[in-house]
Amino acid sequence: MDTIYNLKQVLLSNHDFTTSLVSNATDYSTSPLTYFVMHLVSSLLVVGAAFHTVLGLPDPLDPLREKRNSDIIKRSADSFIQTETPIALNNLLCNIGSSGCRASGAASGAVVASPSKSSPDYWYTWTRDAALVSKLVVDRFTNEYNTTLQNTIQAYAAAQAKLQGVSNPSGSLSNGAGLGEPKFMVDLTQFTGDWGRPQRDGPPLRATALIDYGKWLVSNGYADTAKNIIWPIVKNDLAYTAQYWNNTGFDLWEEVNSSSFWTIAASHRALVAGSAFAKSVGSSCSACDAVAPQVLCFQQSFWSNSGYIISNLVNYRSGKDINSVLTSIHSFDPAAGCDVNTFQPCSDRALANHKVVVDSMRFWGVNSGRTAGKAAAVGRYPEDVYYHGNPWYLATLAAAEQLYDALYVWKKQGSITVTSTSLAFFKDLVSSVSTGTYSSSSSTYTSIINAVTTYADGFIDVVAQYTPSDGSLTEQFDKDSGAAISATHLTWSYASFLSAAARRAGIVPSSWGAASANSLPGSCAASTVAGSYATATATSFPANLTPASTTVTPPAQTGCASDHEVLVTFNEKVTTSPGQTVKLVGSIAALGNWAPASGVALSASQYTSSNPTWYTTISLPQGASFTYKYVVVNSDGSVKWESDPDRSYAVASNCVATATINDTWR
Repeated sequence: MDTIYNLKQVLLSNHDFTTSLVSNATDYSTSPLTYFVMHLVSSLLVVGAAFHTVLGLPDPLDPLREKRNSDIIKRSADSFIQTETPIALNNLLCNIGSSGCRASGAASGAVVASPSKSSPDYWYTWTRDAALVSKLVVDRFTNEYNTTLQNTIQAYAAAQAKLQGVSNPSGSLSNGAGLGEPKFMVDLTQFTGDWGRPQRDGPPLRATALIDYGKWLVSNGYADTAKNIIWPIVKNDLAYTAQYWNNTGFDLWEEVNSSSFWTIAASHRALVAGSAFAKSVGSSCSACDAVAPQVLCFQQSFWSNSGYIISNLVNYRSGKDINSVLTSIHSFDPAAGCDVNTFQPCSDRALANHKVVVDSMRFWGVNSGRTAGKAAAVGRYPEDVYYHGNPWYLATLAAAEQLYDALYVWKKQGSITVTSTSLAFFKDLVSSVSTGTYSSSSSTYTSIINAVTTYADGFIDVVAQYTPSDGSLTEQFDKDSGAAISATHLTWSYASFLSAAARRAGIVPSSWGAASANSLPGSCAASTVAGSYATATATSFPANLTPASTTVTPPAQTGCASDHEVLVTFNEKVTTSPGQTVKLVGSIAALGNWAPASGVALSASQYTSSNPTWYTTISLPQGASFTYKYVVVNSDGSVKWESDPDRSYAVASNCVATATINDTWR
């Protein structure tokens, strides 16, 4: 009985395929005899395939069926991308003030998350969302010059310069703390309601977006514009990243207050790219160079022995989260190969993680029948309860984009390496594969390329299936019905679609230097550098910033930059009790202007009873002179000051990189 039932199911599943084979055959005759023969052959093919399946034998039609299915998926993806691309770009720009068609009332350059003002209310500008959307705009602009996109980028830069100076519930610019504020009103004023704050990914993501536009300016002969307008904004964000990267904050979903894989990776990329950009405009970022290796070292701790990335180290969930796939695609460097340490999209860890994350969400109704190795609708994480937990357009598109990134690199390097870590991912797609390296001349390489391409296109096809007929993209689609729900016209959804479509077309961003910044130090250290912050005042771009006929190479930097900063380490010997902390305060903004609440906290990580030393490292402008003191802050908030007189210090002006001050409490 079971055999007969299985045979029936296989016959039904093969019916459409076999009918297609017959209908696509050359029509030599329409006689009854011809139809009889065709249907006889059709039936024999189906029965043969069925018996092969029931008996556990290879189906000779499998390659043909797979080819047909791949062609259908490809055509679907091709058609959807062609239709959706202009819609997505137009809708994205509609959400950017002040001229966007859905952004009336928003300030110039303000990237509105969504025009939805209730259920849910997303009528705000998030630092993270704005940066990710603007990075997409920059990528499109640098690939093909467009004045509309350029004006959009420059308005964004001016808006961010203003936002950096807006005091808010997270703090102010004086010590950088205010840069961690997650969202603002669309008129660029502070949002004072309760929220998950701070969120530490905003500054490095914003720096990354603006650095890429700054690189375009430099390469086209506008280094002065990059230095005078872009660099001051980026410099503040890099200072924040170097100072606060090791402090916990809320993740990109604004739910978990912990160390986040997403934020750590964004921090590493910004520091690496920021150091190179600083040099290109005749400046430097010593803090970037000092901290970046330690950030990368810490990033390795998110890899689980279970074979996937734990997206948040302090977590009440499994840790399986599209956070990690988004991290991989936003860390993508087309010149870094399949580097493991930076979790490049084609690295074995990133591929293994892709499988685990996608498979963890196959239980939704819209994923019925979508078994491992088949594209599925993807959401944030399997335990999600927001709107009862559903697939997100941007999450499903991220799953596709990682695979397109991987395909780009494999084709570029002409080989694919399968390790024990990534084997399960590959076997879902090519069951006969084993560990090893396959060159482009091998049949296994070809099979993998074809299978991964179909897999990636499948995610696009899922999005196409659940996109409304007008091409609008909300935040989510219902896990059972597939209906579009939650915030309408989500700007990040449009950016995610355009990014995935570009990668599918082989259009990739420029390198950010991952290949030369992927070495791990001998041991991890929680190194941070307190920064100096200043308002970015220049926000008016010169007219006619058009592409140069040839790429302009900036002159090599000689000596140290005029705004060179020295990493000054302060060591203070003072015996403290549990619950007490030590701060450094002084006469300059970097030291809180004598306000203990804004002073620089020292670390006790090297404190022992025999050597009670508290320390911190601060990036200070060369030649700066100031007075300072140490204070002990008690657990109740009360402050005990050192005795007079004030201490004094002058930072060297001879281009030194570091300096150390050893003090003892008095």
